[in-house]
Formats: sequence, structure tokens, C-alpha cells
Amino acid sequence: MTGDWRTDRIGAALRGENPTVLRRLTSGFAVIGDVQFLPGYSVLLVDEPDVQRLSDLPRAKRLSFLSDMDRLGEAVERACRRLDTAFLRVNLEILGNTDPFLHAHVWPRFAWEGADAAGRPVWLYPRERWSDERFRLGPQHDVVRDAISNQLDQLPSLT
Repeated sequence: MTGDWRTDRIGAALRGENPTVLRRLTSGFAVIGDVQFLPGYSVLLVDEPDVQRLSDLPRAKRLSFLSDMDRLGEAVERACRRLDTAFLRVNLEILGNTDPFLHAHVWPRFAWEGADAAGRPVWLYPRERWSDERFRLGPQHDVVRDAISNQLDQLPSLT
């Protein structure tokens, strides 16, 4: 492995060195999130490191990316619904405010978050949630990781 895969997530995925990759999809990579305070949080990474925004892609690839985002969202929804009876829905987001490459966030939301938290954007969670070691991706998340991967295998690609 060449260096820390976190500094080049897409390049590491293309080289087979990104340990968060769940599956290769048509337009990119389905990965499980580094932080799991909402178990099942996943991200779709575009497979072209220089692409910064959806509009940088040709229309066909743009539609493929959106289709892959839908597929990952449904896989997370199915997996989380089976694993946690408190599952409510998924939130899908393409923000692009921090990382300089196109990616889409797939956030599962749960009743145990409480009405106030579940009704607000994930980004409003306290900063400690994002850095707390208890929520860092690890072997304890293998069940949700496998469940999402299995659902991705069952869902057909639309492109």
C-alpha cells in the first residue's frame, strides 16, 4: 500500500487499497463511512479523482452516478431495516463542501436518535460524535457492512 489511503480515497479504491470499499459500482465505489454513529452510513465515491461536481461529468455518467447513489441508498435502507427495527429512512446528499471530489452521502436515520435529532441534518450532531473512538469504523461494524454489501449484490444496476 502506498501511504495512507485516506489522503487519496478514490486512487486507493482504484488500486484496491481502500479498506472501506463495499462494492465497485458502474460510476464509482460504494464505501462504508469512517464514522458509524448512525450505523450503515455509506458514501458513493466517483471513480474519477479529478471530478469535483456532478456537472463535471458527461450526462450519461452523471445519470449513472445518480443511479448508483439510488442503488446504494436502497441497499442501506434494506440492510438497516433488517438490522434495526428503529430504522426510519435514509437521507441522500451531494454536498461537496469539504472534499474536492464528487461523492454522495447515504445517512440512515433511526427513531432512537430522538425526534429533535432525527428531524435535523446529520451535520448538526455535536462534533464529539464525529471523533469519538466508539463510532470509528472497525470490526464491530462487519455485520452492517456485510448486510449492505449483500443488498448491493441483490439490487440490479440500472445502467
